[in-house]
Amino acid sequence: MQYSKKRKNDYRCYSLAELFAITKSPLEIGLMLPGAPDNSRQNAGKSTMTAKLYDLELSGNCYKARLLCALLGVDLEIVPVDFLAGEHRQPPLSDLNPFAEIPVFVDGDIVLRDSQAILVYIARKWGGERWLPDDAAGLARVTEWLVTAANEIARGPNDARLHDKFGYDLDVALARKKAARILGLLEARLSAHHWLALGRPTVADIACMPYVALSAEGGVPLDDYPAIRAWIARIRELPGFIGMPGI
Repeated sequence: MQYSKKRKNDYRCYSLAELFAITKSPLEIGLMLPGAPDNSRQNAGKSTMTAKLYDLELSGNCYKARLLCALLGVDLEIVPVDFLAGEHRQPPLSDLNPFAEIPVFVDGDIVLRDSQAILVYIARKWGGERWLPDDAAGLARVTEWLVTAANEIARGPNDARLHDKFGYDLDVALARKKAARILGLLEARLSAHHWLALGRPTVADIACMPYVALSAEGGVPLDDYPAIRAWIARIRELPGFIGMPGI
C-alpha cells in the first residue's frame, strides 16, 4: 500500500515490498520529509549529517536500531521521547510519523517509522552484504526472520512484557502461549545453527533478539532454552555491542 501527494508538507509512503526492491544502492524507503526534492533518490546516502533516532530507552524496537548502529560504528543522535506524556502523538513527531509510533529514524531527507524497515536501511547503507545479502535466496532467508520479529515475537514475548511491565490491557495468557511456541521454534533452530540465517550474524538476529532476551519481563523465563541463551551470549560478544535495561 502506498500513497503520494504533491502539496507542501505532504508525504510519500512506500510498502514493505518496495523496501527490498532496491538492493544495490542506499534505500529511500519510508516517509519522505516535507519539501523533499524530486531528485532525492539520487542524493540518498550523500549527506554528511548524523542520523537521528527518536527513541525510548525501554523499547526493544528502538534498541534494535541503536544496537545495529553501534555494531556498524554509525554515528547516531539519540532524541529521547516522553512516551508516557504522549509526545509521539504530537507534532513534530506526529508529522514525521502519522502512525504515532516509535522508533522514528531520520537520515537527511529519509524518514522511516518501522523497526524492521529501519534495520534494512541501516544494513544496506552502512553494513553491506554481510548484514543484508544481495542475492535472492539470502535476502529471503533474512526476511523470513524479520517477519517473525514483527509477528510471532511481537505478539508473544513482546505482548507478555507489555502486560507485565507496562500494564497493557491484553490477553496475557494468549501472549505467553504464543511466546512458548516461538521460543520452542527458536530453540530448535538455534540448537542446530549458531545464527538464525546464513551461518553468520545478520539483521535477522538483531530483529529477533531484543524481545526474546526480555522474555522474563513478561513472565516467560528462558531457563528451559539453553540454545537461545547461548545465541544471546554470542550476540553480546559481537564487537561494538551495547545493551539496554534488561539485556
